[in-house]
Amino acid sequence: MPQRTLRFRIRQDGFVEETVEGIVGQSCLKLTEKLESALGSVERTELTSEAYACQEDQVQLMPEQINAI
Repeated sequence: MPQRTLRFRIRQDGFVEETVEGIVGQSCLKLTEKLESALGSVERTELTSEAYACQEDQVQLMPEQINAI
């Protein structure tokens, strides 16, 4: 299982920058929504390349499950 990391940077002006690493797809938005609402209003959201990647589901089919057309 890949490591999942949430990083927070609190700037001197009081703004909080949040970075999510190790989560493929946009499930990071659901992961952080409660935390973001507790912190206050979200001013801007930038998605990383990981957010645009598709989570790969690997399926192995047995020969009897394959139908030839």
